Amino acid sequence: MQKQSEDYQDLVNALKSASALLNLERKSQLYQDINAISNYLTNPNFQIAVFGPFNHGKSTLLNAILGNRTLPIDLIPTTGAAITVKYGTDLRTRIMLRDGTEIYRSGTEILQQYAILDGNRQMRQDVISVEVFCPHPFLERGIELLDLPGTNDREEQDSLVRDRLLSTDLVVQLLDARKLMTLGERENLRDWLLDRGIKTVIFVANFINLLEPEEQQQVQNRLLFVAESFRAELPPGFSNLYRVDALPALRARLKGDAAAATSSGLAAFEAALQNIISILQHNRGDVRLPRVQAIASQIQLNLKAKIDPILSEINSFDEKQKAKVEIKQKAANLIRQGLNSSISELSNWLDLSNLLKKYQTDATVALAENNFKTWQIGTLKKDLMELQRSVMKWLYQGYEFFQEERPEDLLIPLPIEPQITLPPKPSNSNDLSEPGAIAVGGGIGWLLGGPVGAAVVGSISYLLNKNIQDSEEKSAKETYHQQVAKICIATTEDYFSRLSNQGLSVLTEYEQKAKKVVRFTGSQELIEIANKRKDLQHLQNSFNQLLQELTKAKISSNYQPYRETPKYTAYSPPVEKEQRSYSKVEEKVNVSASSTYRTSATSQTSSTHRVSTPPPPAPKASPSPNPAELEAKFRNWELDEEIARMKAEMRSPGSQTNKQQNTYQSNKAPQQPKTQAEKDQITRAYAILGLQAGVSFSEVKQAYKTLVKKWHPDLFVAKPQMQQQAQEKMRLVNEAYTILAEKFQ
Repeated sequence: MQKQSEDYQDLVNALKSASALLNLERKSQLYQDINAISNYLTNPNFQIAVFGPFNHGKSTLLNAILGNRTLPIDLIPTTGAAITVKYGTDLRTRIMLRDGTEIYRSGTEILQQYAILDGNRQMRQDVISVEVFCPHPFLERGIELLDLPGTNDREEQDSLVRDRLLSTDLVVQLLDARKLMTLGERENLRDWLLDRGIKTVIFVANFINLLEPEEQQQVQNRLLFVAESFRAELPPGFSNLYRVDALPALRARLKGDAAAATSSGLAAFEAALQNIISILQHNRGDVRLPRVQAIASQIQLNLKAKIDPILSEINSFDEKQKAKVEIKQKAANLIRQGLNSSISELSNWLDLSNLLKKYQTDATVALAENNFKTWQIGTLKKDLMELQRSVMKWLYQGYEFFQEERPEDLLIPLPIEPQITLPPKPSNSNDLSEPGAIAVGGGIGWLLGGPVGAAVVGSISYLLNKNIQDSEEKSAKETYHQQVAKICIATTEDYFSRLSNQGLSVLTEYEQKAKKVVRFTGSQELIEIANKRKDLQHLQNSFNQLLQELTKAKISSNYQPYRETPKYTAYSPPVEKEQRSYSKVEEKVNVSASSTYRTSATSQTSSTHRVSTPPPPAPKASPSPNPAELEAKFRNWELDEEIARMKAEMRSPGSQTNKQQNTYQSNKAPQQPKTQAEKDQITRAYAILGLQAGVSFSEVKQAYKTLVKKWHPDLFVAKPQMQQQAQEKMRLVNEAYTILAEKFQ
């Protein structure tokens, strides 16, 4: 046998949890319905309510069933509370007051004080519940009888009745045969029962005995019509219409007159009632759950009304944050690309072999001519500052974009200008008779003029070109000026070796600091949004939990569960692997540091001076770049343009509602010219760039890029006439590109 009471506690908890989140007014109908249905689901007993307008004999009918005057009855409306009659070993009454007081009394006389209407026909406001315990075998089966106040009397009473009907398993609607189914009764049947899923209803007609015989037949026919028009959900084989003359039935029971009780219709009604209850008790879910569906549907509708606006707002916020992160990711990639390129260029410049190849000849000659400091400041320092500024430009771009960590200036020290000591002058008279072999003062100053100075410079060029400094072998016939030249060469090689070592070390350390500048983390979520996200999570969880419990109870629903809204997580930059970008270069430096030309004749100090790097603007281009340098410049220009575009997008990320709006300018459709003059101007611009009308903006950029590399004036520095022609050509190309760029904006 199926349990009489099923466990619906989880469903009740889900209903009450949702009710709390909805912040319903206590007096609202939905709040009352949720409480009623919750009490109903957790009540293990089978409850029968007698329902009808006042003075229809509800209490009289219940007293007839119980066989005594348990409930108060009178000719005027008396029941002023919902009285629940339960099984008890002796007749007693329990009354609960709003202040928490519990009143226990033997018998039911106390009902006259607490459970009837007062002189103004008002219910007592301090009474919460009224229970009567009665030793009747019918109740011992786990059955409760509910005596309700009459309807169509006071609004407060109607509200109480409506709420209590929702928590009953079987409704006995008492009809007055003398005024059968008034308009008010029909409305209550529809609004209070049918529309709320309460369909286990039995009609009982009272007062038929007061009608004339011919009237009784007419009423009986009308009653049959009423019963057939209402599709009650009762067990098969049972009628939903019975006749009971309540007052004669009560008198018959009080006298113990079984024949009179049978003629009143009470015996037939009781037999049917017991059989119906026995069947319904085995299928409590079929009775209870349809009523839950109606209430749950209202709860879900109210939850959705709160969830959807918050969900929309949070989704909008998340989309904007996602757009910002995507823009910053692109910017970070572009800036890192430019930064890595500039660092790579500087590290290559600091490579010892490159330094020697590019600068050693001029540096050694400058040293021999006692002009090294001027050369160092005018050439070497200038080139180094330009390369350092190129690195710093990208770091300032990163700081401006991400505002993470202010960059430090890149300061690569230049070794102090070298000093040399000459070898002893030759004592051989033949050597002294050589042109220019006359000593003039100390140090190297004596080389500044005459044939000897020219001989030293010539030896420097000869030795460097012959690359014989890589050998330790000395010619037996090595002239004095060749010895001096070798000392100068070894000195500058040592100078560049120290510059390479120190510079690469500083650059390697600086690159690690630079990573902190060109990075970003997600901004903190606004407190208001964080609170809404928390509220949304509670609401969605409650909605989904209720839906889950309804599914477990096999109650259908028109709603789908909400997917969990992701929690807000600040963007975390990916962990970069440690890379030794200059390992190969450092190896070269370490090898070169033991140069064959470190002779005892050279004497260097460890003092250095730093080359301070002022912040951007970026350095000017070199006077005569080659095509590769032009390519790099053009790429930098493209990066700058892209970063500027993304900065503009960052100021208004909400304007981008989908990926199509986030595409590059090259994918935009061109604007149509408005005037003939504009049309002619655009046609001429296409012709200058060598393009057909209608091409994409990416093709325009490519054509412009090609022409820049071909006609850049810096390519013709040594050819003034060609340079002038190139300048005019570039002016036209720039004008054409500007016109077409505006067209595609």
